[in-house]
Amino acid sequence: MNTFGQWFRVTTFGESHGPAVGAVVDGVPPGLPLSEADIQPMLDRRRPGGPLASPRKEPDTVEILSGVFKGRTTGTPVALLIRNRDVRSGDYDALREVFRPGHADYTYLQKYGLRDHRGGGRSSGRETAARVAAGAVAAKFLMTHGIGVTGRVVEVHGERDAAAMEEAVRSAAAAGDSVGGIVEVTAASVPTGLGSPVFGKLDAAIAAAMMGIGAVKGVEIGEGFAAARLFGSENNDPMDATGFLSNHAGGVLGGISTGQEIRVRLAVKPTPSIAMPQQTVDLRGDEVEVSIRGRHDPCIAFRLVPVAEAMLALVLADALLEQRALGGKRI
Repeated sequence: MNTFGQWFRVTTFGESHGPAVGAVVDGVPPGLPLSEADIQPMLDRRRPGGPLASPRKEPDTVEILSGVFKGRTTGTPVALLIRNRDVRSGDYDALREVFRPGHADYTYLQKYGLRDHRGGGRSSGRETAARVAAGAVAAKFLMTHGIGVTGRVVEVHGERDAAAMEEAVRSAAAAGDSVGGIVEVTAASVPTGLGSPVFGKLDAAIAAAMMGIGAVKGVEIGEGFAAARLFGSENNDPMDATGFLSNHAGGVLGGISTGQEIRVRLAVKPTPSIAMPQQTVDLRGDEVEVSIRGRHDPCIAFRLVPVAEAMLALVLADALLEQRALGGKRI
């Protein structure tokens, strides 16, 4: 599936080494002020380049192709295009017949019978640029309801101090290796009543959205796995006349938003493209050793922050429109 959401729907397209990536956003209410300037800042935070990121030089300039007239959305699909400008497909010629460890090469071939060896094609992290562009539109919609989404890296390779995190990344890169990390994303001023019990739980939608990001291997909401080590008396969120006194639930109870801050953490795996020699097999099943060269992030976590923000914004925009359409508590 390449489409996300029911009411605020996003379809992404494009490959890492194709001419462009992009998204079509359907369900955006009419009259929302929107321009490229509203979208570009989030893309600038995700784009490659910088001392701790891939040296691929992509401007990631977004173009709005439809759905906006005189600076406002029309209610029709908003098409967003981000052209690929710094493609070096030749870097992947040596990997044409090799399954890269930690990548989707093997599974894509098993499912589709062919694969794009140029940076992974559709499975590349490059696809997330389209998500971020769409998420920026969702974030602009959320702003009209006073909702703000922010994210940050809280841990890299077990380190929580900023200087130690940076050193962990630099040390791994120097060794031809990579490291993972933990990203936290929050949403403030979320109204109560979003989501629904059983199969429409808001926290389930959030978890699915975050696990849909290629590098994410785990998701926690509120206390998450730590809740398994607490007493009920510690994990419950007491209330008084002013409201909740704590937020161990992470802003969701029974699948429905409580009105508190929604807090989500993501476990981000180490970048699978590393220069260190690794054992694998080729298309014929012969054992080979591979060392992946080219332009890769030694740690994905930092550039994943705006992606996580985008996915949370998309979930909340979808939930807001659902609440409005189904005639529940007025939003």
